[in-house]
Amino acid sequence: MISEYLKQNTSEFHDAAEKLFNSEKIFNKTFSLEDYRKIISTNYLMLLNSEEKIFNSFSGEISEELQLDQRRKLHLIEKDVESLSMSSREASHDLQVDNRHEALGMLYVIEGSTLGGNVIAKQLSKTEGFDGVTFNFFGCYQENTGSMWKSFKEILDREVAEENYEHVLTGAKKLYTFLLNVN
Repeated sequence: MISEYLKQNTSEFHDAAEKLFNSEKIFNKTFSLEDYRKIISTNYLMLLNSEEKIFNSFSGEISEELQLDQRRKLHLIEKDVESLSMSSREASHDLQVDNRHEALGMLYVIEGSTLGGNVIAKQLSKTEGFDGVTFNFFGCYQENTGSMWKSFKEILDREVAEENYEHVLTGAKKLYTFLLNVN
């Protein structure tokens, strides 16, 4: 299954992202508002430069099945940027999405960050200094986070034939690389 293949073959990228964002500090309650601004800023730039390109790579039927309208997150993270008094930016990086399979790999990274983001939001809402913070991006699916992830993985596993695994992995690596290097 492609979802397991991606998990295994992107684990170093996932670990690097956790390190970049000081994720261990989230669970020992030493994560600061400045740490949070960094994670929001980076994810904002990733979505700003990729979301529209990714979503435009899909046609009608799979768009509906993936529930793409519900998976849009740029407008949510823009609310977080505003509430944190950060400045919004314009898309400035040429991130290429070469085909639908790469787009699925990129969407895997975004949906995975949503899954982890739900845990982050719950944890930070109990952390001192985060009382007035709204978690629009990280809390986007609320109680539906698990079912949205499960639905995405089922579609991914069903739609991607083994001969396209490398294309999907290329997309996931592209977006992870972008996330780890954008500023």
